[in-house]
Amino acid sequence: MPPRQFFQTISISDDGVPGKRRLIAALLAVPGFVPVLAHAQLTGVAAQAEPLDGPWSLRLAPQLEEHPLVGNQRPATFVLGDSTTGTANTDIAAKGAAEVRRTAAIVKADALHYDVDTDVANAFGSVVVVQNGTSFTGPDARLRVEANEGYMTAPKYHFAATGGSGSAERADLLDDERSVLTNGTYTACQCSTHPAWYIKGSEFDFDTGADEGVAHNSVLFFQDVPIFASPWMSFPLSGDRRSGLLPPTFSLSSTNGYELSLPYYFNIAPNRDFTFTPELISKRGVFLQGTYRYLSSNYSGTFTGTFLPNDAITKTNRYAVFFQHNQNFGNGFGGYVYYNKVSDNTYPEDLSQPANQFLAGTQLLYQQEAGLTYNNGPWSVLAREQHWQTLEPSVPPYGREPQLNVKYAKYNVGGFDFGAEADYTRFRITTDNATEGDRVVFNPYLSYSLMGPGYFVTPKVQWHFASYNLSNIGPESPAGTPKNFTESIPTFSFDTGLVFDRSVHLFGQDYIQTLEPRLYYVYTPYRNQDFAPLFDTADSDFGLAEIFTPNTFIGNDRIADSNRITAAITTRFLNPATGDERARFVIAQQYYFRDQRVTLLPGQSGSQATHSDLIAGASLKLGAGFASETAFQYNADNNQLVKASVGFGYSPGPSRVVNVAYRYTRSNTTLDNQPINQFLISAQWPLSHRVYAVSRFNYDLNGHRIVDGLLGMQYDADCWALGVGIQRYANGINNTGGQNSATRFLAQLTLKGLSNVDNGLVAAFKASVPGYTPLPAQPPLPSRFTNYE
Repeated sequence: MPPRQFFQTISISDDGVPGKRRLIAALLAVPGFVPVLAHAQLTGVAAQAEPLDGPWSLRLAPQLEEHPLVGNQRPATFVLGDSTTGTANTDIAAKGAAEVRRTAAIVKADALHYDVDTDVANAFGSVVVVQNGTSFTGPDARLRVEANEGYMTAPKYHFAATGGSGSAERADLLDDERSVLTNGTYTACQCSTHPAWYIKGSEFDFDTGADEGVAHNSVLFFQDVPIFASPWMSFPLSGDRRSGLLPPTFSLSSTNGYELSLPYYFNIAPNRDFTFTPELISKRGVFLQGTYRYLSSNYSGTFTGTFLPNDAITKTNRYAVFFQHNQNFGNGFGGYVYYNKVSDNTYPEDLSQPANQFLAGTQLLYQQEAGLTYNNGPWSVLAREQHWQTLEPSVPPYGREPQLNVKYAKYNVGGFDFGAEADYTRFRITTDNATEGDRVVFNPYLSYSLMGPGYFVTPKVQWHFASYNLSNIGPESPAGTPKNFTESIPTFSFDTGLVFDRSVHLFGQDYIQTLEPRLYYVYTPYRNQDFAPLFDTADSDFGLAEIFTPNTFIGNDRIADSNRITAAITTRFLNPATGDERARFVIAQQYYFRDQRVTLLPGQSGSQATHSDLIAGASLKLGAGFASETAFQYNADNNQLVKASVGFGYSPGPSRVVNVAYRYTRSNTTLDNQPINQFLISAQWPLSHRVYAVSRFNYDLNGHRIVDGLLGMQYDADCWALGVGIQRYANGINNTGGQNSATRFLAQLTLKGLSNVDNGLVAAFKASVPGYTPLPAQPPLPSRFTNYE
């Protein structure tokens, strides 16, 4: 084999004639010189690696350092081959593993001819052209090396930075970032032959600098089956956002029939975008939806509008508006706007996304509110205007039109905590002839904490002042209710506890066990509050969080009279090395020294018990992915279980989770004398290397019906994923007072590297299975040094 020939042309313009090219040719005719060149190494100080940051940081090898050109320097051009011929300063011909190199531009071929004056390289046979990480291979090519401009016939191409690849009849290279391919294909699948999906078009415009590709007269194929066609399609060359059509989504619902949508995404700016989604609903018509999102350093927001002209079922135009804006004015000042409105009472049942209703029920209240806030040090201020759109059969709540709330709080000032809340609110409601009016509230407090190793003592005194000015007195108010009256109610509380700990050895493990008894005493004298309307007040829940609060109501219209003490004891087991809590057990109960007389509504009977229900709870982390949460509320006088919640979870790793739970609540007036007695199981588990099952089953043991259910499966391939699911959801009481439920089928195909649009399937999986792990995205792209030329 003849020795390899090496030409180097260096062009420098400094003191010489501008534009003059000097050819420095070195013909290595002696075979013994080749190993010397191939194994040349730096010596002396130049061979020493330099520290980047410090003595323990990574070091950069000098051979990898980049030396950018300065001034009028121009890069050198290198021509290599097994044999070379040429004329100085004119042209060079190379054969056998021929190459032309200039900075990041590389041309390889079986044979090539390089013209020094025109800077044009003509390459023949197994041609490879590399430009800024993009490689083209084909039978022949013509290229202006410095400009990275030229063409290649029958090329195959690959974007090293993004992983995209394909082939074409011809490639026109415009520069080191832009290229145009005629009658070609594109795919992001990391395989050399038979990609799972690809785009075929008459022309492709690629811009790696803008990370964008545009296909003209294109057809999207999946497993060689055409699934979508478009005269113009824009797509990202990586996972970044780009304007263009998104893959269509499809679902089947028992209430709406077939639903087929084709979203178009507008990437307006890095911090703004808009998605327009026309959707064909077979039973209703064309449903249009648009979502605009924006984000800045001091504000953000989302606006969504929907419109269904002439619903085929209701024969009306239907719409919805959802707007949310948050603003930071600086110096502690902020503001927000929330505006939500739907066209009619049945809109959320017919046209809302079921994934949003799956666990929360049909939304019947829509907030319309704007406010200003101020937070600085101990001060917190809120000024707002609030209104509600209420759908039947929900009861309208009071709106705050307007409200001004000011809070002040200081902590640990010589051991004292003190503060106050002042609030003025004008309450308005859409119900005819209901009580309305203004309320002024002032709630100061003062506490002092004594804390030491293993104990704490916190006495606290607080006062509730309220003044009412009623503009209208409705029939629900007691007879003789005055339009103007005030209330003044003091409250004293005393909170104390101890903390003991010891080392224990259980089940072969060392733990720190704590024992934490706690007493909480509250005294509030009785004040008749029957005249006060219920503007924002309701019964508080009864649980471990609420049992250590002074008031059994939430809101400012009722302050419960109290003379009671709460006793609780907690024990915890901690990992001594990490402090991680592995187990917690708690039991608590309230004891009443006097019956409570203040009730939510006039005429109700007050509490006549000597003690509350017993509350017990446990939390366990058993290791190996096992966890448990359990809580009970037990009435010892009636020997009745009032509430129970038992849950177990097992998650040994990603995409592996099983949850089992049981919930029980004894029937009461709030539940329309119907108990909650439900068994729930949900899971995500791999059936094979690529197949994952997802399920949820929530069964009402009393009603003998499925409250909500989901059965789905996901298949994860290298560059695509397929998910299917059937969902049965019961979202509470509809506007006619009956049980509302529906069934839908969802299928979602995700083409990795092209787009990732959720039609509701993944959202349903997340809402249904606590701990659900989405399928992994496209595999990470190779580094810049992969296939380094």
